[in-house]
Amino acid sequence: MSEIRTFIVAPDDDDIRLDRWFKRHLPDTSFTTVAKWARTGQLRVDGARAAPGDRIAAGQTLRFPPPEPVAVAGKPKRERPPLTEDEIAFARELVIHQDPQAFVLNKPPGLATQGGTKTHQHVDGLLDALQFDNEGRPKLVHRLDKDTSGALLVARTARAAAFFAKTFSGRTAKKVYWALVVGVPSIEDGMIELPIAKQPGTGGEKMHVDEAEGQPARSRYRVIERAGNRAAWVELQPFTGRTHQLRVHMAAIGHPIVGDGKYGGPEAFLSGGISRKMHLHSRRISVDHPDGGKIDVEAELPTHFAESLASLGFDQMAGNMMPLDEPAPPTKHAQKAKAKAHAKSVRRERKGERRNRGTVAEPRKGGSRPKTAGSRTAGAKPARPKSGGPKGPPRKGR
Repeated sequence: MSEIRTFIVAPDDDDIRLDRWFKRHLPDTSFTTVAKWARTGQLRVDGARAAPGDRIAAGQTLRFPPPEPVAVAGKPKRERPPLTEDEIAFARELVIHQDPQAFVLNKPPGLATQGGTKTHQHVDGLLDALQFDNEGRPKLVHRLDKDTSGALLVARTARAAAFFAKTFSGRTAKKVYWALVVGVPSIEDGMIELPIAKQPGTGGEKMHVDEAEGQPARSRYRVIERAGNRAAWVELQPFTGRTHQLRVHMAAIGHPIVGDGKYGGPEAFLSGGISRKMHLHSRRISVDHPDGGKIDVEAELPTHFAESLASLGFDQMAGNMMPLDEPAPPTKHAQKAKAKAHAKSVRRERKGERRNRGTVAEPRKGGSRPKTAGSRTAGAKPARPKSGGPKGPPRKGR
């Protein structure tokens, strides 16, 4: 029988769950087996008993039994076919930022982020071209819709992937999109707060606004320029990460993204030589870097989007003038909380006025006690004595 196995936690695995470590490094070891080792005290971290959900730190020592022989069932896992020279060159041309922990790609429209049914060409399938001398394969951190172009962050190490995952889940990463929309919103800087859910009967391929069952979703938009009442160039910032969120929200307020027939229908297409491709572009991404500092990258527009802006008389420099850190409009919840606090303050003031209504101001130092509304005030006639009290001298003649 083989000896107990020992592993040292690498820096890239710092602060991940123990079960996640097994999934990364020993994928053939099932969760059931790991849980069994934990129950029987055979799973140890620095000599102490551990559970699958415990987080581990770089430099710690893992100890556990040798693998149990398991019969292999089903078809063997299919390996990815090797990339051609053209595919490798194409993937590397997409890189607009590179450092030891991350890449930022400028994804073209029409290229899916991940594979699926009948989808064989995608960014995830090209990541082998970006491995270079690293031991691990690069990992996607977030996704863009197939027809959405622009900045896409890719982690180069497992540690960076875990760091970016926390950043995106904590909503500290900032993503700025540019879009061309039909018509012009009446409010130039607005916040859309409409819950989103999967639309029944579409197999999850389409989303819709659902006030009752939808998940909260918030999007900010700012009008950059307008072409009369025909179209507007807008900046969009998602504050939540729902599927198709920006597309659903803009269509919901009556200004679908140009080229988005899925949510805007026939009204989403403009005449006059404007491309029928979707005009939604991930223009900028700003995110904390695992080694300190920030990654802040802008992605150039695809050809069809740039040509549409020029056709409508828009200047791209106008979009670059929009400040990223300008405060967003208050949310509905914040507005309600502010109104509630104001009403409470008013009630408190009125209550204090009622309490003080019967009190006269205190006299100066050395004066008499303050008089209340029931006390005799200066200049008032003395009250007549009650019957039965002491009487004055009798009148003459009695």
